[in-house]
Amino acid sequence: MRVAAVQFAVGQDVSANLANCLRMIDQAVAEGADLVVLPEFCNHLSWYDDRDHARRMACRLGDPFLTAVADRAARHRVHVKINVTLARDDGRTTGTNLLFGPGGELLGQSDKQTLMGSENDHLHRGSENGPIVATAFGTVGMYACMEGVAPEVARGLALRGAEVLLNSLNSFATDEASLHIPVRAAENRVWVVAANKVGPLLPADKLGAISAGLKVPPEWLHGAGESQIVAPDGTVVAKGPRTGEAVVVADIDPVLARDKRRPDGTDRFTARRGPVYAPIGRPPHDPAVPPAAGSLRAAMVRAIDHGPEALSAGARLLVLPELQDPSVVPTLRELLQGTDAVAVTSVLEDGAHVGVVVSGEGVVGRQLQLHPVARLAGVSRFGDGVATFDLPWGRLAVVVGDDAIYPEVFRLAAIAGADVVAVPFTPAEDWELALGLPERAAENRLNIVAAAPLGSPSAFFALSPDFTLWTAWEGPFTGRISHPLVTLVEAGTPVATAVLAPAQSRNKLVSRGTDLLDGRPWQLVDALTR
Repeated sequence: MRVAAVQFAVGQDVSANLANCLRMIDQAVAEGADLVVLPEFCNHLSWYDDRDHARRMACRLGDPFLTAVADRAARHRVHVKINVTLARDDGRTTGTNLLFGPGGELLGQSDKQTLMGSENDHLHRGSENGPIVATAFGTVGMYACMEGVAPEVARGLALRGAEVLLNSLNSFATDEASLHIPVRAAENRVWVVAANKVGPLLPADKLGAISAGLKVPPEWLHGAGESQIVAPDGTVVAKGPRTGEAVVVADIDPVLARDKRRPDGTDRFTARRGPVYAPIGRPPHDPAVPPAAGSLRAAMVRAIDHGPEALSAGARLLVLPELQDPSVVPTLRELLQGTDAVAVTSVLEDGAHVGVVVSGEGVVGRQLQLHPVARLAGVSRFGDGVATFDLPWGRLAVVVGDDAIYPEVFRLAAIAGADVVAVPFTPAEDWELALGLPERAAENRLNIVAAAPLGSPSAFFALSPDFTLWTAWEGPFTGRISHPLVTLVEAGTPVATAVLAPAQSRNKLVSRGTDLLDGRPWQLVDALTR
């Protein structure tokens, strides 16, 4: 089938917005699209005087705006996904995804579960999960913008059987296109069709004042464009420009999303362990955590022989790859004697793949790998949760081996109050380091050190102090909000160091009323925890 993601500007004139929606649907059909995805909030700018104003400007099911969109879908015999604000009969006003079928019928609707900034002032959160819609070409799930900046909504849709995810955005963040959109495809092995806006996202006559209040330059308060279509391996097969209207089209095969196997044959979905993830579905809480240091020098060390070099550079955390041999533990202890540093690696012992945290005084703690994996066929014993370790500079968690591909594991670490996550692993797919680990840092506000064997690249993912909107930034705003600071270590480099920011992990408030961790839709994650 051929899908299209269309990007265009939306203003305060509802009639003009409808005309643009219909025009862009026509253009997409002219390019052969069978399914057309439009951006978020197509009916009106996401800017209102108050909640009553938002409700007055919202669509109603069956009103002229939505009827015209349905009729256009029927005229062209295509599927159309649109997102609008919707006035519900029960008094709620929601940000709602609607999928119209080729007969103009409404096939499904879903309300946005995670609201961003001022959306919390004007809209109501969704109170139930959206449907999985069966179509002639495959199964479809829908979400919108901020829902894609955290893993739960897209993950739940994929686990319930969606092969194609449709994402409508209203975002000025450039890290949507570079990170948040493609990672949802790769981690779930599904197609993603994402349509973002261009043009001002706020009233032109108020841009100056709003810019000052947000601490964001006015030129960055425009939709970030780069609408895209992403394959199940995370490859962006088509992308729109950063600015200007566009119809982004690609031919896709939804059947490819049914294969969830890793290169070694492990099925990444059947290997999941829902009950272990139960804390994701519990109400937010504040874990008791020790003070976190403002900075921490960490090292990626390929082999113990390079440990002295890392220590002489001032590293207090050394992360090694999967060494697997338990005899390395006493060697690490000897290396660290007389220092306050700790080292992390993983070993095979007693039928388990175990992450070990070692100091000069011995083993600080152990973390068993949580998921079965075909490449380690002899491993038959698994952990039942994520442990944390309190150190002088903050709280450490360890993610072992192939656990690194599961977003749920890092979510558990964040819920437990981790500031830094050490990852001794052996990557098997390109997306793991390019998309997966930077997203784990971004969506949870975690510092991450990932150490791979000498033949593979490794990386540090540090948190920037420039994160929360409505506060002054240290550096210039460049459109990137949550993307971590990445230090890539090329394959063949034996040792490298970087500075992490443990204290920055405590700030998870991306915008007013929107917390990356506590704002997760914890009541609606049954698909993840079953």
